[in-house]
Amino acid sequence: ELAALRRAARAAARVLGAAPPEFCGLPDNRLDSLPLIDVVKRVERVVERLRPAIVYTHHGGDLNVDHRIAHAAVLTACRPVPGASVARIYAFETVSSSEWAATAQQQGFQPTHFVDIAAHLAAKARALDCYAGEMRAFPHPRSPEAVAALASWRGASVGLAAAEAFVVVRQVEGAA
Repeated sequence: ELAALRRAARAAARVLGAAPPEFCGLPDNRLDSLPLIDVVKRVERVVERLRPAIVYTHHGGDLNVDHRIAHAAVLTACRPVPGASVARIYAFETVSSSEWAATAQQQGFQPTHFVDIAAHLAAKARALDCYAGEMRAFPHPRSPEAVAALASWRGASVGLAAAEAFVVVRQVEGAA
């Protein structure tokens, strides 16, 4: 199953015109079996090589333990030290993880940054088609209908036809 997920991620990246994802040799659904520092070191290597100004990561309150650990590792790897390239960190919403955790934890997803994606909805749908094994039938939140409804809802919340919502984790003005 891990190989299928990685193939899906690569295919989705191609659909979106994005660089191929890097998996860093980490296990799926078992990051909690590793010391956090091991995950941090792998993220640090990617950040040092790419020197990004913006980093997107999972929300720290997601239900999925790998998402929470990835979030913590990104925050550590992207410390705002002198000479750091990362000026902005945004946490994204993951359907069937962000909203399911909100009732169990105090760190529910509360978006503070919205991006108009109306022109990109068809590409997003094609990218999600690459994850056929992960998608579910409506009314599951991971259904194509629910994903489209969430984009409409997030957009309507800020006067747009469709939006992707993020939490601003860190934003340093005047930096890189």
